[in-house]
Amino acid sequence: MPEMRTTPQHRRRAAPARHRWCRLLVAGGLIAAFSGAVIGTAHADPDALWTIVHDRCVPDQQQYGYPAPCAWVNLSSGKQNGYAVLKDIVGSTQYLLIPTSRITGIESPAILAPDATNYFAAAWRARYFVDERAGRSLPRDWVSLAINSEMGRSQNQLHIHIDCIRADVHEELTQHAAEIRANWAPFPIPLADHRYSAIAVNGDDLDAVNPFTLLADGIAGARTDMGLETLVVVGAVGADGQAGFIVLASHADAPAGDAATGEELQDHTSCPPPATSPLTPS
Repeated sequence: MPEMRTTPQHRRRAAPARHRWCRLLVAGGLIAAFSGAVIGTAHADPDALWTIVHDRCVPDQQQYGYPAPCAWVNLSSGKQNGYAVLKDIVGSTQYLLIPTSRITGIESPAILAPDATNYFAAAWRARYFVDERAGRSLPRDWVSLAINSEMGRSQNQLHIHIDCIRADVHEELTQHAAEIRANWAPFPIPLADHRYSAIAVNGDDLDAVNPFTLLADGIAGARTDMGLETLVVVGAVGADGQAGFIVLASHADAPAGDAATGEELQDHTSCPPPATSPLTPS
């Protein structure tokens, strides 16, 4: 989304100088607290993300036009339909897309409402923040979006992880891309030792396709048990050269030790340069 490429300078101009350093100092403390929530143990605060967005990012955007500690807050359709983009403390390039309304996670009926914000579409547009951190424009087939199941998450506020796909997963998707069709089917091999279903989607963006709805309507039983589902979206290039996506889904299996954590397919340590051909689903 073009405006995201220019917003860092815009935000710096919009923030009153006397408030800017104060806000950044506060942001440092909040991000440190968030770090504990993400990598902590049983005592982690499951509402840390919501607190950061609701108590700091949104008020700072509304009052100062500078959404610290978030990188971006979009309230153009109102707070109820808005979202924030926050740099995750884990990894050099990972960002999170977080609704500005209270939505606990993938199990919330709000994400399937007819007028629901397409948070995956917004997360795909926010990939430019990952580009900025990586220092280059990343090929679409190295960028991924992931949301964990209710079992596999640490935070009780919906958030989509935006980061590079793991190199080994990229290679496996490339090798089997021709087997991915325009309908849900089991992916031929495990990814990160877990079984996924896959579907190919056409389009340069996700504005016309909501992966939440795609999952709920396309996989038997998913709509009534969304809390046990995980979703991963990976950019792709079709065999005809047209842009598209590979959407992956998996279902939690507690007895098997599978918490349906799609984030496992992402690389939070680095964004490797492309070493294979673009993903080309049929």
